[in-house]
Amino acid sequence: METVYVLIGPTASGKTAISGILAGMLDAEIISADSRQIYKNIPISTCAPETELLKRLKHHFVCEYELSADFNAGLFGIEGRNRIKEILSGEKKALIVGGSGLYVKSIIDGFFTDETKSGEIRRTLEERLISEGRDVLYKELMKIDPETALKMDSGKFRRVIRALEVYLVSGKRMSELQSISDNIGFKSVQAGLLWDRRELYERINQRVEEMLNNGMVDEIQNIKNSGYHYKTHNSLNTVGIKEVFRYLENELTYTEMKSLIKQNTRRYAKRQMTWFRKDNRINWVNINSKSIPGIISESIYRIFVK
Repeated sequence: METVYVLIGPTASGKTAISGILAGMLDAEIISADSRQIYKNIPISTCAPETELLKRLKHHFVCEYELSADFNAGLFGIEGRNRIKEILSGEKKALIVGGSGLYVKSIIDGFFTDETKSGEIRRTLEERLISEGRDVLYKELMKIDPETALKMDSGKFRRVIRALEVYLVSGKRMSELQSISDNIGFKSVQAGLLWDRRELYERINQRVEEMLNNGMVDEIQNIKNSGYHYKTHNSLNTVGIKEVFRYLENELTYTEMKSLIKQNTRRYAKRQMTWFRKDNRINWVNINSKSIPGIISESIYRIFVK
């Protein structure tokens, strides 16, 4: 089975620079696992790779979709695996790079798509929860999908409802859908960039300053003028972009906007690391401001090819 390589890390951790070196060492094409870099017209706001790097190395899922596109982690997993098959068939390697944990999970492990969601069925189950009680729904799940039921606390009623919803919508047990990882078609090796929190936060603050100096406000003003808004387009409902919209609508001063972007980005980085630390498959590589990207890349390369 072919091996796919994965480089993860929180925002501002240096993934882009290191992946550019790694891709050359591996003779790989890059799959961007970033939930916002996939969209067009917001390269500054999403810190998309520079044009020069995009010309030098083949990137997938960077500035490809319109802001109006309805895209999610489930669809990314499906399309991403299709592209990996194409890359591997062309005798290249695939290097997944990103900080969106759900997107990474979707492509390497499989993920439930929105096809297993139904607002109507969920409302019915929630009404039954009130009228019939938790025990009844849990016992129903035990009959349908005991493997899933035994893994969860019957008190976690939202998870019980979700598992029942999956079955009623798709006709498949959640445990069956989770077994998709057995049919992914490739194995993966993951490496992660581990920073001291204080130093990472300093990098985040610096990068926000650079984004604003590079024209982030004008970028968002242009898409706002085109009729896009973070309240109506999920592609824009993200840290950084929302705060700029609020500034343009006079809800925040420039100073308040900048401070809030930094604060919310730091919080996002913390959530990213919380997610990644749950995955014991990740090989962590310590990195700091004095680290040389080439040396870090060599360390990761050895993890990948050992």
